[in-house]
Amino acid sequence: MTLTAPLTTAPPSADPGDGSGTAARLRAIIGEVGARYLERAEVVHALVACLLAGQHSLLLGPPGTAKSELARELTGRITGARFWEILLSTYTDPKAIFGPIDVAALMQGSYQQIWDGRATQADIAFIDEIFKCGPGALNAMLAFLNERLYHPEAGGAPIPCPLLAAITASNELPSGEDSAAVYDRLLVRIQVGYLAEVSNFAHLMRSATLPAVPAVPAAPPTTVTLADLQAAVRIHVPAITIPETVVEAVCTLRAALHRAEIIASDRRWRLAMRLLQACAFLAGRRQVDISDLAILTHVLWNSPAERPTTQKQVLKIVNPDAGEALDLLKAIEELNTELDGKLGRSREELSEWAAREANPKLARAGHRLEELHQQSQAAGRSTAALDEVITRYRAVHTRLMTEALGISSRMASTVV
Repeated sequence: MTLTAPLTTAPPSADPGDGSGTAARLRAIIGEVGARYLERAEVVHALVACLLAGQHSLLLGPPGTAKSELARELTGRITGARFWEILLSTYTDPKAIFGPIDVAALMQGSYQQIWDGRATQADIAFIDEIFKCGPGALNAMLAFLNERLYHPEAGGAPIPCPLLAAITASNELPSGEDSAAVYDRLLVRIQVGYLAEVSNFAHLMRSATLPAVPAVPAAPPTTVTLADLQAAVRIHVPAITIPETVVEAVCTLRAALHRAEIIASDRRWRLAMRLLQACAFLAGRRQVDISDLAILTHVLWNSPAERPTTQKQVLKIVNPDAGEALDLLKAIEELNTELDGKLGRSREELSEWAAREANPKLARAGHRLEELHQQSQAAGRSTAALDEVITRYRAVHTRLMTEALGISSRMASTVV
């Protein structure tokens, strides 16, 4: 549990006053952090958009997927901000979060809490294992996240908290109604998995043997001041125009998800509109575009089982090419599952299946994915979802080459 104080003197604002400088710096931060953490570019973009919306996010995934490191790297780019971090457990006392008892004051007969170094003074927070929040801290945490307030244990007026946004992390979804209330406060929910692309995994392995200090000093990381970020959240992002075509598209999406029995609350939909404005601001636009709806794949599902359907319905509106790509992804995953079931068979039988059946199917899928990618680029549409499917295709193709046909991983990655 730590509260990192801001720099004594924060650097001056780099924004000309219209938010364009802030947006440019945030785009640079997304590029730098996304390049450092393999297969995390979309994650970084979603986290920054959520910060700009003044809302809280969740990184959901197994241990060892760099959730904490990524959150610290990103929040460390906000200069002048007080950053608070905690690892929760069922035994975490509310006073450990919001302020311990002032013993000296207590000896004088006054029941007071010490706010220094606690969540009550944080501008940005990282809360790890968010769903392990015990019953004693639950209500206080809910008010902190939702209303930016803390109700002192001694009673009296609630304490306003300067929290702009929180990034949270968990290895698992909430299991009870109490923690589900916290889950509902997290607008953006991002699933983070292990590296899928073999070449990226190989790069990670090679990086473990590199010198700790680079031969050439790295360029200073791009940062943004807390004041500029606050101005973007409170002034520039809310000023982004939402055209009627986008509102109609959102209504169409809601109806499609209802038919699929995926229900989001009206409150979540309303907050999602601010997130769309944040995406447009990040892109340097003054008006929300249909392409900004892509981020809703991280907003509208309740369980991971609902995410594929949510993503497909969103992409039908955002990019029809990406919608077809998801159908191809399903076929690719079926081949991957079929490979799992054949691994105990002889090398000859496995190789024959790979050469005659699996590889031709994968080749056709890969060819079509490339066509869809080119179509989307030519039409000026986002290729983010297509890139994700292509990455998965490459991972499965490389696995087929190495495990079924006995080709080395280095050679297999060159023929994908």
